[in-house]
Amino acid sequence: MKKLLILLCLLPVLSQAAIDTYEFKDDATRERFHTLVFELRCPKCQNQNLADSNSPIASDLRREIHRMLEEGNNDAEIIDFMVARYGDFVLYRPPVNHLTYVLWYGPFGLLLVGIVVLLLLPKLLRKRSQDKDESHLSSNEADRLNKLLEQEKDQ
Repeated sequence: MKKLLILLCLLPVLSQAAIDTYEFKDDATRERFHTLVFELRCPKCQNQNLADSNSPIASDLRREIHRMLEEGNNDAEIIDFMVARYGDFVLYRPPVNHLTYVLWYGPFGLLLVGIVVLLLLPKLLRKRSQDKDESHLSSNEADRLNKLLEQEKDQ
């Protein structure tokens, strides 16, 4: 009875342990398959490639890549097929084009803005503190104010 209970507890774990096995005509094709599944991102997962993902769509895409390799498609054709179907998101290194400029050059722009802020901020703070220290009254106005204050004290 205990063995049956242990088996029932392990059943969900064992069902998740399915491993994709594919047969290839040669080692070069096997290497191409592994390269492709490590270069392409799973459309469902946040940041996993097809090789690491356990999602059903990743399994389907691995099967599709295997089928295309067996049909004789080259790597560029397979990648083009995936991009046409799922967009540039499936590529870990998307191409540089008008849609991905922010992705490629945004970090450099933010770094440049940060450097400019760090260079200008001390000057602005120094100028602001100098402006607070300086009196905004002319000498005539300061004399008049002092006279008014003295009259106020006398009364």
